[in-house]
Amino acid sequence: MAFDVSIIKGKTIYDLVHANVGECVRIVKEAYLAHGAGHTVNPDSYFLRFPDKPHSRIIALPAFLGPESGVAGIKWIGSFPDNIRQGFPRASAVLVLNDYATGYPFAILESSIISAARTAGSAVLAAEWLNNQERRTPTLGIVGNGLIARYVYRFLLATGWSIDHVRLFDTSPAGAQAFAATIVNADAHRSVEVAADLPSLLRESSVVVLTTTAGTPHILDPDLFSHNPIVLHLSLRDLSPDILRGAHNVVDDVEHVMKANTSPHLLEQAVGHRRFVTGTLAELVTGRCTVDRSKPAIFSPFGLGVLDLAVGKWVYDEAVAAGQDLRLTDFFYDMTR
Repeated sequence: MAFDVSIIKGKTIYDLVHANVGECVRIVKEAYLAHGAGHTVNPDSYFLRFPDKPHSRIIALPAFLGPESGVAGIKWIGSFPDNIRQGFPRASAVLVLNDYATGYPFAILESSIISAARTAGSAVLAAEWLNNQERRTPTLGIVGNGLIARYVYRFLLATGWSIDHVRLFDTSPAGAQAFAATIVNADAHRSVEVAADLPSLLRESSVVVLTTTAGTPHILDPDLFSHNPIVLHLSLRDLSPDILRGAHNVVDDVEHVMKANTSPHLLEQAVGHRRFVTGTLAELVTGRCTVDRSKPAIFSPFGLGVLDLAVGKWVYDEAVAAGQDLRLTDFFYDMTR
């Protein structure tokens, strides 16, 4: 039996994802539905923290996509916010895919792109289903103008969203200006502006994307959402519990999101229950829960390892079929039992 290992480089993954955004979103949707149906195994994430670097961490996300997939694996992703000050992304990651029959790894993939793609896929999927399956919004507000924001914006456009106005805000005004100049397609919108302040962006936006590095809530006033927008709360710790208390709350997995002092976790600690959760994204897609626009609709995804596995396996299959993997035939060497 051969135990080859394929290495898939970031450039290969980037090209495959951006050439097939719609398919990537479909893969994410199918993974959510498989997870919602109980076909997957997605243990708790494991956090490695550092006493002298409290804002940094490396997280292990093990997962099993189900017997029919034939794949298990783990994502190992570092989050070091100080990287941003040095001009490169905070997150770096690798994904290891294991064969379900033998347990042997068969692929190692650069995974910061896979992680960004699966996050963007879940965001645009949630946006569509929270918006009555319509791909249109008057004003998109993006708070935190980094790599994840870039992927979410590009996935929205690639999946056919019509967006009249784009508003941007970042704690680095230069970062927001650069995002407006180099990422946003001005021809696709009636206007593109860097907001003067965060409250004005929130009040103007019908869809809000939160992709910050905040460790504690910094958006505190529920009145900022009195116009009942859709909020893609991807960074998980931006919103005060009071804001969530007055909203429809959709999550990816109830157990997973209620930890590590996410905003939903803080609300659970404050009220002693989880009844404020309207449902999961899988339940929304399958009609087991519904969301109206009588109050804000907030999507808070903790991030599931099964999504990384699903996107990673799809990328692996495409790369191998195109001969774009680096194949190691002697990675496992001493194979005598």
